[in-house]
Formats: sequence, C-alpha cells, structure tokens
Amino acid sequence: MSFLSLTGITAAYGPSQALFGVDLALEAGEVLALMGRNGMGKSSTIKVICRLLKHSGGTVQFDGRDIGNLPPHKAAQAGLGLVPEGRRCFGPLTVHENLHAAARPGAWDYAAVCDLFPRLGERRDQVAASLSGGEQQMLAIGRALMTNPTLLMLDEATEGLAPVVRQEIWAAVATLKRDTGLALLVVDKSLAELRRVADKAVILERGRTVWSGGIDALDRVVADQFLGV
Repeated sequence: MSFLSLTGITAAYGPSQALFGVDLALEAGEVLALMGRNGMGKSSTIKVICRLLKHSGGTVQFDGRDIGNLPPHKAAQAGLGLVPEGRRCFGPLTVHENLHAAARPGAWDYAAVCDLFPRLGERRDQVAASLSGGEQQMLAIGRALMTNPTLLMLDEATEGLAPVVRQEIWAAVATLKRDTGLALLVVDKSLAELRRVADKAVILERGRTVWSGGIDALDRVVADQFLGV
C-alpha cells in the first residue's frame, strides 16, 4: 500500500463538478509533481487530501488508513502539512508568532526553520503583512514544517515570485528531499525545476488523471499535449 493513495476521486463544489477521476500514489520519502494547466483540478485534489473538500466518490488513504471521513484538523494531526496557494500568513502576527501558531513537537522547531530560511530569523519580530512576497512564502513553508508533518504539500509555492526568490524556494525543496524523510507533493508550472527534485509526476486534465509515471519518462510530446499553453 502506498504512503498516500487516491483512487477514483470525484468531487464537486455544489452543483459544479471539479474532479471526475483522480488517481495518484506517493511513497514515503518521495517527491511527486502534480501537474496540469490552470483549472484542471490540482488545487481541488490537494483540498480533498487535506479534507478541505469532501469527495463524492473514490478513496483517500494515507499512512495505512482511510482518511476520507476525517475533519481537516484531524487530517493535519495525522501528518498532513499544507503550504496553500496564496500563502495565507497571519498578517498582524510576527514571524515568530506565525511559526508557533500551529507548532507541534518534533524535529522541526523555530531554530530548524531559521536554518532553512535564515531571513525568517532576521525578521523574527516583524509582522507578516510587512514582509515581501518571497519572505511570506518562506514563512508559509516554515509554518507548515512547524506542524512536523510526514507529507508536505506545496501548492504553487513559487507563483509570482522574483526569479532569485524562486531559486531559494527550490533550493529549500531540494534540501528537504535530501536531508529529511518527508514525502512531498509539489504543484508548480516549472517542468525544468520539477525535473530536478521530483521522482514521479501525475498530470491532470479536466479533473482526471491522464498521465502518471517517473518524472524522467515525461517526454516533450506528453508535456506539450497536457502542459503546453
């Protein structure tokens, strides 16, 4: 059984169907790239995993158990960590307060996060709303790590950031892969960067899994068909 497994997932927002059959599998310690054009169901899939969106069909299994009926806070306690699209830091709180807001005991503490992102340590007492976009993204990643998850999901973590900041984020992802036992699920548009860190990829098209396999097997023909503009 895979560490994370989605089988035949369907889901909707009210009368609007979003997912029509999503399948994916991720092993412990692996990095999975979840890919597809805009609006194809990537964020909805992550919401189903985190229990922020109820699925109407299929199964969601994580770490040996069916989590399909768990409320979101129980899913987080089970080891799911999310860096949401749009960062969603607590603007009025300081960096230190943001990091401790959802902290749970484990290897990832304030010092470890500041080792990964030294700028957060430098801005310890600065409110999140005054940080740059890149610093807020680092804070969002650090906050998720402070929950000490076993699976970390990053939804468009480099979206809208300056190139130099994007490289810092990718370097952090590479460090997490190399130095920790975390499983990672990464949504991003940069195939070149994903190839450097991911073990496998799943491509969604109109709410369905249309391709899955090792990232090295993702050739130009497939990429152009399902990822090209």
